Amino acid sequence: MTLDVRVEHLLRDLAPQVLGAVVRRFRDFTASEDAVQEALIAATKQWPRDGIPDNPRGWLIQVALRRMTDHVRSEISRRNRESVVAADTLVVAPALYSEPEFDSEDTLLLLFMCCHPALTSASAIALTLRAVGGLTTAEIANAFLVPEATMAQRISRAKQRIKDSGVPFDMPTDRERAERLGSVLHVLYLIFNEGYTSSIGPSLQRSDLSNEAIRLTRAVHHLLPGDGEVAGLLALMLLTDARRPARTGPDGELIPLTQQDRTLWDRPAISEGVALISDTLSRGSIGAYQLQAAIAAVHDEAARAEDTDWPQILALYGLLMRMSDNPMVTLNHAIATAMVHGPRAGLDLLLTLDSDERLAHHHRLDATRAHLHEMAGDHQAAITHFLAAAGRTTSIPERNYLSAQAARLAANHK
Repeated sequence: MTLDVRVEHLLRDLAPQVLGAVVRRFRDFTASEDAVQEALIAATKQWPRDGIPDNPRGWLIQVALRRMTDHVRSEISRRNRESVVAADTLVVAPALYSEPEFDSEDTLLLLFMCCHPALTSASAIALTLRAVGGLTTAEIANAFLVPEATMAQRISRAKQRIKDSGVPFDMPTDRERAERLGSVLHVLYLIFNEGYTSSIGPSLQRSDLSNEAIRLTRAVHHLLPGDGEVAGLLALMLLTDARRPARTGPDGELIPLTQQDRTLWDRPAISEGVALISDTLSRGSIGAYQLQAAIAAVHDEAARAEDTDWPQILALYGLLMRMSDNPMVTLNHAIATAMVHGPRAGLDLLLTLDSDERLAHHHRLDATRAHLHEMAGDHQAAITHFLAAAGRTTSIPERNYLSAQAARLAANHK
């Protein structure tokens, strides 16, 4: 690995730590981000030439703090205030950052601020990827197929909303953390899902987004190793992402789970995920992410699709339905029911989703109905629902797959 590449990777890892430290001290998200960006730019110019400093994080914080001090002095001067006294209170001695170890609370603080419950999911995702993930505004805009200016405005509004909320830039209390950790995990979950199965565009998956979600969840797990749901979410991501190499063909076409070459699955990731979920389930308290990870583990441990322990999966979905009203859980419960008790039983359960506005017009409901009708031998109904699903999805690989299934059935049952 060249020095330039090492610097790039190091800066990506350090950026959220540095931003968290600066935000904590100056309590100004936007100005702190600008200062950190200037520090990162300085590092990209100096480190390849002079070498990486012994304490790179301390180096970046010192540069960012100098930029922030200059910013504060400028603001104070502009407002005709006493600049010397105010600036003296903001200058931080370099010795304060001489230790190589970083304050883990800074990264966690930043995650909690970006995933504030006052923000919409879309805004929280964008802000998390920008501030914690280190992606540029252009990269985030490209991932969600919106103009860069639109994404910049979304991120700007999110930062302003955090500022207006009056929430202190300090670690939340135990009660506040318990209340807000769910938002953090939900945003990371959404980022992973968008990367694993892109909701729009020509590619089935965006590995940059799913990898970033895994990286950030690892960071939260490192900071909160005793939290079962954090461990469960990380296990779920690893066990799901392990199938990524087998999910697409040579031309990027979708390959369903039952037809994947399981020798291509990432076995080390599966082993790590199984170990994580096994450990956390043994502790007693079980949450929704842990149950989803347990289901993923059952899938991944089957050497062949026909070896899948569907009765165990059905039981796990039964438990999950008791703690979640998510219609996607009901949908997957219907699939498991069909695999254990037959397609008609699964189709009967799907009827309950027709009145749920969250999923009633979603392509996945039609796609599931199509597969179950095919299992039941009603090929005309299957064709109808495959075509309906193809017309509703905004993912080109999914649309192509669903259209191909309808064409296959039509050709085979003329």
